[in-house]
Amino acid sequence: MAETSGRITLWGIEVFMATAEEGSLTAAARRLGASPSAVSQQITGLEAAVGAELLNRRERPLTLTPAGEVMRRRAQVILNEAAQARAELATLDLSALTQLRLGMIEDFDAEVTPRLLQQMAGELRRTQFLLETGPSHRLFDLLDTRALDMIVAADMGAAAEWMEVHPLLVEPFVAAAPRGAVSGDVLAALRRLPLIQYTQRHHMGRLIADHLARQNLTLSHRFELDSYHAIMAMVAGGAGWTILTPLGVMHARRFLGEVEVHPLPFAPLTRTISLNARRGVLGEMPGDVAERLRGLLDAWIVAPAVERYPFLAGSLRLS
Repeated sequence: MAETSGRITLWGIEVFMATAEEGSLTAAARRLGASPSAVSQQITGLEAAVGAELLNRRERPLTLTPAGEVMRRRAQVILNEAAQARAELATLDLSALTQLRLGMIEDFDAEVTPRLLQQMAGELRRTQFLLETGPSHRLFDLLDTRALDMIVAADMGAAAEWMEVHPLLVEPFVAAAPRGAVSGDVLAALRRLPLIQYTQRHHMGRLIADHLARQNLTLSHRFELDSYHAIMAMVAGGAGWTILTPLGVMHARRFLGEVEVHPLPFAPLTRTISLNARRGVLGEMPGDVAERLRGLLDAWIVAPAVERYPFLAGSLRLS
């Protein structure tokens, strides 16, 4: 067994993880605000402490050795626990919170998320905000592994016992079609067009597909996409119609002039978006953030959507 020397430090682990993710000492240094030589010294020190080479330094980009792969898994656990410890200690005085890791579904990234961060940054002046944007299932996975402190995501079933849940918004699914393509019997008109489907790799796509199956509806489709903008661009171009939520439709607002939106011409389908956090870890912060979000959602999502599409009144609502 190789002889080890030195100590494993949290900073050394952070440097190692940044280097592993960036594949370059220089890129890791830039990300961490350190010099390449300082990064190299930390990696060398960590390798001495564990008694194994962690990086294949002769490869470009840098790759992990088998020992490095093991270290990476353990290092992520250590960093997650350190972040959790900081969060739990900060509940004694949230003004001293040094880092907040927030996950948000992409539906909010244009209007709501920037305003929320600006408001919170004005009050938590010592806090560094780390934002992860992605699909709901990924955000729940990151919350589960303690890689995030709070997430705003679509509900995906019963909440785990360790979670506190703050419902924010209920929204119905709607049908979006090329302008002028629908008249009279909406369902009959839509059946004449191919369905541009939201990907079933994500929870929302599976929710839509399962709902269509329950209605015994077989709809022809050639496209299955994971981008609101791409879907709405194709609808606006006359390639077909789609089923999305008002958030998804409004997210691609540049195409709204060429698209018409209707209630689903069959049984309604809704989803709920909630704020989720680990129970008791951040004190009253999750509830306070949820209340702040409801105000932003009412002003920047619900009111504009109902003004544009009056049929949404009552079905698109705060929770």
